[in-house]
Amino acid sequence: MRREEAAQICGISTTWYTWLEQGRDVSCSAAMLARIATALHLSSAERLYLFELAQMKDPDASRPSMASDLPEEVRIFPEQMAVPCYVLDPLWNACAANDAARHLFAGWLDDKERNLLRYVFLAPGARTFLDDWESSARRVLAEFRAVSIRGDTEQVDALVQELRSLSPDFERLWHNQSVLLREGGPRKFNHPIDGRVDFDQTIPTFTTWSQYQLVALKPR
Repeated sequence: MRREEAAQICGISTTWYTWLEQGRDVSCSAAMLARIATALHLSSAERLYLFELAQMKDPDASRPSMASDLPEEVRIFPEQMAVPCYVLDPLWNACAANDAARHLFAGWLDDKERNLLRYVFLAPGARTFLDDWESSARRVLAEFRAVSIRGDTEQVDALVQELRSLSPDFERLWHNQSVLLREGGPRKFNHPIDGRVDFDQTIPTFTTWSQYQLVALKPR
């Protein structure tokens, strides 16, 4: 990966990224170092070594992944659905998904970084994939704010501060103080292979594991 590409993915200037590569005395937060490690697709060992060199704690070290220890019933539920379906944890990391969802959200669920907010606000592809990015981003953030108090406050605060520092749009919309219930509704996407696709999104409830959100999308 070229320096320019890595810098663009991380949301930083090529000059700053070059200085970091050269070992110059530049300020780099743990959150930024985590994004660089993700952009470079570092292995677990390489990532650990990077943070040890920087004498920082990896903010993603305890972040659940698609292979995390989920309740078995939660993990397998999306696979039983015939429509795109995925599960979000309290920080809105996708922790389970079926093949239909991985095909639909190819720029998100097939990546190492599976946090929905990071995808919406930091991934360049999200702005073309989401049919109306501004409205979608505003809604997603308002929905997250409404449920964020249920999760680990320290982790939520760290995620919010990271996104406020990396995304001017997140910072702007965060100040709106809007909250919305996550109730689903019509969703429109511009898929790179399938073109324009329309769905009705539903949010079924896990009665036993209420900390997880199940999201299903039925083609219209």
